[in-house]
Amino acid sequence: MKIFSIAVVALTVALTLCPALAADPTASIPTEGKSNTLCPISGKPVNPAITMEYEKLTYSFADNDCRAKFKTSRESSLYQRLGGKAAIDASVEAFYVKVLADKRVNHFFEDINMNKQRRKQKEFLSAAFGGPIPWIGKDMRKAHANLPGLNETHFNAIAGHLKSTLEDLKVKKELIDEVMTIAGSVKDDVLNRPKAAR
Repeated sequence: MKIFSIAVVALTVALTLCPALAADPTASIPTEGKSNTLCPISGKPVNPAITMEYEKLTYSFADNDCRAKFKTSRESSLYQRLGGKAAIDASVEAFYVKVLADKRVNHFFEDINMNKQRRKQKEFLSAAFGGPIPWIGKDMRKAHANLPGLNETHFNAIAGHLKSTLEDLKVKKELIDEVMTIAGSVKDDVLNRPKAAR
């Protein structure tokens, strides 16, 4: 829960303090064959001589301190400890096999483009677990707002499939516990419950 909250706060602060990132949050994300134009750490324009390759993408940074912070955050992230992009991709693919076979919840996916759904889930989980690419899709409350009858039983079924998928993939228990804490932290948003007072 704390990890996810910290990631959300960090992204919010970055977008607030850096109008360029707020205008185009994708400017800090390199794509295959194209460099990022804003530093993913500071939001400042990059120095093209200061780079680091991560998951076959070359990230550029404003300065060496930013590159060092990026490297440290990559190494310590739950995303990396789970195995990075390859592990998230494999987990989501196996997860949806379970979900679509479950009569308690599969009706929610009847009219959904599952290729798009799997891609969005991979992107969301990557960002939630501390991956380098920020989530720019809908928040959990908006994404689930129009699902009639969605309740805690459904949420628990989905969470159970996530946990059993990670167990099937032989993920360490302490990492599964971290994943489940993050999943639990979005329960009220997914179920469109009032936000708890802080």
